[in-house]
Amino acid sequence: MDRKRVFSGLQPTGNVHIGNYLGALRNWVRLQEDYDCIYCIVDLHAMTVDYDVAAFAEERRNAARVLIACGVDPARSLFYYQSEVPQHTELAWILGTMTGVGQLSRMTQYKDKAKGSEARLGLLAYPVLMAADILLYRAHAVPVGDDQKQHLELTRDLAIRFNSRFGDEFPVPDPIIPEHGDRIMSLQSPTAKMSKSDPDEASRILVLDPPDVIRSKVKRAVTDSGSGVRHDWEEKPGVSNLLEIMSLFSGTPIPALESEFGSSGYGKFKEAVAEAVIVGLAPIRAAYEALDDAAVEAGMRRHAAVARDKAEEYQQRVRVRVGLAG
Repeated sequence: MDRKRVFSGLQPTGNVHIGNYLGALRNWVRLQEDYDCIYCIVDLHAMTVDYDVAAFAEERRNAARVLIACGVDPARSLFYYQSEVPQHTELAWILGTMTGVGQLSRMTQYKDKAKGSEARLGLLAYPVLMAADILLYRAHAVPVGDDQKQHLELTRDLAIRFNSRFGDEFPVPDPIIPEHGDRIMSLQSPTAKMSKSDPDEASRILVLDPPDVIRSKVKRAVTDSGSGVRHDWEEKPGVSNLLEIMSLFSGTPIPALESEFGSSGYGKFKEAVAEAVIVGLAPIRAAYEALDDAAVEAGMRRHAAVARDKAEEYQQRVRVRVGLAG
């Protein structure tokens, strides 16, 4: 029996932080056991904001190496750069002809990112390209966090709309919600999610940060009034965030951590958090350092060729459906 297909992508903007890893990438790795997985570096999505061209090329390569080091296995998953498969953008145009501007302008991420800046077409149309990414390979499911649910709903809506107008072609993809790790917050503003775009580098721990940097960032992490180590997002968001991080890296349930560190000062607790993160990330750092840039790029090119063949077969069916081919 054929396995169901999963699709997901990661932007190559900045380095991967532990929020990405705990909230998404660990789940990607697990999904390889039970699904036919297609993962890609969504470099076209990263072009919706200004960027440095030379740095962008390096970030693409680094992102590919980091994902492989985290456990995305090219022997089990199709893994490539989005821009090297042009069928993504072709399908995005077709789906865009069926998408209302009003619907796109109500997207939460568009409204947030367009504030105080020029509203660009790429930013507005970003969710349509995301829908094309998912539907191109007829994905049955997509791992999503809270901030992506609205985009997946648009994808599901476009699949239903296309099928109703042109005939059944796309599965309507279901969300895969991670059991843990979706709520990793900024170390400096623990009421906001950890983010690549935060200008304060102390707000996030990168998966490739060396141990001394991790210790420094955790030591500087915002905590709360009082000294008790207690999991309470309302009264102690800073401590709660650190408890979540430590639990996910150590595998120790939060109640057990509360019992162990409840009466300790924040200093001892933060030292333990930092060590748990260092130990948890050590295999990723080692795997990353062992990878060869040329070999990774050659593998990405091979996978892109496979992806193009698969995508062309699927996209030709779309062309026939919409009248672009006989």
